[in-house]
Amino acid sequence: MQTTARLLRVLVALALLAPLFLLTACQTGGDQCMYEKTIKATRAEVWKGINAGKTSSASVAILDGGEVVYSESFGMADRENSVAVTPETAFNVGSVSKTFCATAVMLLVDEGKLELDNPVVQYLPEFEMADPRYEDITVRMLLDHSSGLPGTTCANNFGYQFNGEVYEDVLANLARSRLKAAPGEAAPYCNDGFTLAEMLVAEVSGMDYVDVLAERIFRPLSLARTGVSVGMREGDDIAACYQVDPAAKMPPEVLSIVGAGGLSSTAEDLVRFADSFSDGGKRVLSGDSIAEMMKAQPSRFAITAGQEAGINPEASWGLGLDIVDAPYYREKGIKVIGKGGSAIDFHAMMLSAPEERISVAVVQAGKGNDTSEVGLLMLDSLLQEKGLLEGEEPTVGPSPAPQPIPEEYAAFSGYYAGSDSLYQIAFDLDKDLVTMDTLSGDEVVESDTLTYRDGLFSADESARHAFISVGGRSYLLNTVFNDRLYMTSAEKIDAVPEPAALAEDVDGARWLRRNVKPFEETIYAATHILTSWTPSALPGYVDFSGIKRIESPEFAGMVSDDVRDQTELTLIDKSGETWAQVSDMIYFPIENATALGNGREDITIGRNGYNEWFKSGEDLLVGFDIPAGARVIAFYADGSPFYDSIIDSGEVFVPAGSFIEMAGMPGDILGIRVRSHGG
Repeated sequence: MQTTARLLRVLVALALLAPLFLLTACQTGGDQCMYEKTIKATRAEVWKGINAGKTSSASVAILDGGEVVYSESFGMADRENSVAVTPETAFNVGSVSKTFCATAVMLLVDEGKLELDNPVVQYLPEFEMADPRYEDITVRMLLDHSSGLPGTTCANNFGYQFNGEVYEDVLANLARSRLKAAPGEAAPYCNDGFTLAEMLVAEVSGMDYVDVLAERIFRPLSLARTGVSVGMREGDDIAACYQVDPAAKMPPEVLSIVGAGGLSSTAEDLVRFADSFSDGGKRVLSGDSIAEMMKAQPSRFAITAGQEAGINPEASWGLGLDIVDAPYYREKGIKVIGKGGSAIDFHAMMLSAPEERISVAVVQAGKGNDTSEVGLLMLDSLLQEKGLLEGEEPTVGPSPAPQPIPEEYAAFSGYYAGSDSLYQIAFDLDKDLVTMDTLSGDEVVESDTLTYRDGLFSADESARHAFISVGGRSYLLNTVFNDRLYMTSAEKIDAVPEPAALAEDVDGARWLRRNVKPFEETIYAATHILTSWTPSALPGYVDFSGIKRIESPEFAGMVSDDVRDQTELTLIDKSGETWAQVSDMIYFPIENATALGNGREDITIGRNGYNEWFKSGEDLLVGFDIPAGARVIAFYADGSPFYDSIIDSGEVFVPAGSFIEMAGMPGDILGIRVRSHGG
């Protein structure tokens, strides 16, 4: 703890030494510093995140009336070389890329080259699924998340090098997948829809997708610093990401799903892009296409939820936009649009009041993320300073006491399935408390106690939940964008009347992932060693990277129509041995890991590109000879990584029971040198 505290103090000192690059209306002869309050509030909020270690650097910008009136940068882009972030420094913007993708689609709509409500297969005949309903997916449904696609093809698409097989991987993953809901029925957030939209743009235009963006959007709107991921901008001015514990500079990040999240930009470029949706802004789209993108596009489920529960459980999707109809602003007579984005190491928020021609943006580097808080604070403060929004008085004194939980909530007790988590939720009306346990098999790995106030349940100020019933099914919602919108995070699952079982007992079985490419992002090491469970309280279900309903001896499918990023499990016979495929990730039994022996061994990556696994039977000292582009990760017996050649080097102590993973491209030869500890 003392070491971590010292590290945080050093990081804060480095951040405070960084020069601030800014342009403000006060400095440039603006209207008597009319943005002073907003600037002060923005600085305080950004520094709060940096000083807490959540972020390592950031840039912000405000556009008013077509002019960038405030732009400021914070922290270091490169600490080792004392290079500060400037307004020209590029940050990955994650899912803000979706707004660019939707714009590219609408350019083709304006040209009459495609129709929003035509089937996707009309333009992408190579797209197919194991569910015949896929033929009903329209272009619009890719952009408003209502396609019914499972979620995200993750494997090897978030990393430090571009995955040149990304299109093939996504199409192959979808070809073996089912839909979780009929097209148009529900709209949980979906990345793969935008990868298909990216492919569609390339196919219909006859050009590379990024070239379409550059020629049709970036250049006309003077977005000179917007382009591919920072990890592909060699020698360019990019922000580095620094993790706090353990302290390390991360390699520059690349997202291969470009349409869904693979662009980088600056805060200034983002506010200029947002201004293209304003009446007076420089535009690349027709007024009709802009109006269509900014129009609420609710699914049938969202419409029913609004009628039955008075809540939209799917935020407020437009086309490529997260926010188009937030009640908080609508009730005040202000139209606001917005898009947030998070990669792994970078985060962004872009907000605009197009009728007022006001836009704000924030981009950050770091594992933490408070871009929504910073962006909404900037927008609200700016609207207040301009007299367009009445300021709210801050709450003084202690937090209000919890309220009694209404009796109707007792029916919401039960098990809930999230994207990759299983929850057991119990309402105690006598004590006015809710227990929310996160389960791993039958074991509680995390427990929260929630209290109730004004329709929301919370354990602290950072997480608020709501429960709704729609069509006889129950859902757990999370509030997003400072409690102004909702998104479904889990659905209640019921007992299966006649539960099926898998052909093999996988309860407590452990698995090693085999299709890891060496450039995959470090955070995905958590997917490399998994344990599968069959919870005793839920016959007919299996928990393998998320809860699934067993449908046959070899298959378990998705359980919710409105929870994002779900996966399917298929057991595969590999020469008499059972392997497992969880959507786009392939696993074999942990018992198959090769025992490590003393001496040197060379490992060649085969034609299939599968990574190799080894297990230590005793305490060992291990060294590696790793060719460029290859990778080694060492894991403790519990599956947590302790060495990764992406950021570590040298010989490493490997305790008994640990695992070593060696990854490379086909034909790569990796060397491993092993000796007993002390020998």
